Amino acid sequence: MDPVRNPFAPGAGQRPPELAGRDKELSAFDVVLERVARGRPERSLVLTGLRGVGKTVLLGELRSMALKRGWGAGKVEARPEAGLRRPLSAALHRAIRDLAVRHRAPDRVEAVLGVLKAFALKANPEDAKLRDRWQPGIDVPAAQGRADSGDIEIDLVELFTEVAELAQDVGTGVALLIDEMQDLRPDDVSALCAACHELSQSGAPLVVVGAGLPHLPAVLSASKSYSERLFRYVRIDRLSREDADRAVLAPVEREQAGIQDEALDALFDASGGYPYFIQAYGKAAWDAAPADPITPLDVAVAAPEADAELAVGFFGSRYERATPAEREYLRAMAELTDGKDAGVNTAQVADHLGRKPSSLSPARDSLIKKGLVYSAERGQIAFTVPHFGRFLLGRED
Repeated sequence: MDPVRNPFAPGAGQRPPELAGRDKELSAFDVVLERVARGRPERSLVLTGLRGVGKTVLLGELRSMALKRGWGAGKVEARPEAGLRRPLSAALHRAIRDLAVRHRAPDRVEAVLGVLKAFALKANPEDAKLRDRWQPGIDVPAAQGRADSGDIEIDLVELFTEVAELAQDVGTGVALLIDEMQDLRPDDVSALCAACHELSQSGAPLVVVGAGLPHLPAVLSASKSYSERLFRYVRIDRLSREDADRAVLAPVEREQAGIQDEALDALFDASGGYPYFIQAYGKAAWDAAPADPITPLDVAVAAPEADAELAVGFFGSRYERATPAEREYLRAMAELTDGKDAGVNTAQVADHLGRKPSSLSPARDSLIKKGLVYSAERGQIAFTVPHFGRFLLGRED
């Protein structure tokens, strides 16, 4: 069929043509926004799941919901070994600008921007030369004595309070969305938990929505023992068969095209119900189909092309980040699970490689930090990427 009309064409990292199977999460967030706006206590939200299930897309949809209600909203993507101050400052600057269009007191907005600038400037090292100092692009003087102590925990509590009170002035709130939350540095995680705790005590209208890998709850719990009371954890998984079919049918039918039931069966088998894969195989099947409707043969013909694209962009880019020792560990996991999406005992990996468990700890810990594996439970390890084991077994090194 016409590749120009391909409804699956946006590709990786963009909103899918149909956000299927997330109605429950969207409805729950709508309730959170309403409760917080009315000054009622509500926990912040943490989305967890494997890569490819659509957490980032869902975060974007939640941000849109907040904006439609007149909230300020900012998004941060955490990066390993990078501090939180700079990206958080940019996100909250955006949120404050969202609120400023509704606020009737420009001086009040500028005062909060001054506090934000003071917070942001503390991202600069004490010994940094003037020409090397980062400037946050906030066109007001930095405030003094508020959010500028240099202690991220103290400063974050004060900053969140200022921004939340600004939102309260206009009867709305602020949503701060943090993607890849497990990559935050330990002191930043601790500060974030402390700030959320303080806000929950005061009922201030600021909500943090985090998204990350399945071990994110353990990261938060290790930082603050009370973190389980601060967040409501929502596991984002692959789509049910019904929702996976909807993710394919809706965009196809919008193009006034069709797809045979057997082709839907084949797409579900290939994708496993993971939204990222549904889009990849759906796009390839559309391009391979010579006529309407899409048939099982079209899916079969398209699968190798989709597999090749995933091998480079989704699997390969992650595999290339691993060292030889880490790749050996990953390969052992794949062999022990027969390429299935399942956990494996770390002692089994050691036995399989003929090594002592302690000698493999550096490789395992590095793979966790790189986001390639996670500890499903004590003594267990699993891939963060669906179908990664299958990819490894099919790879010729």
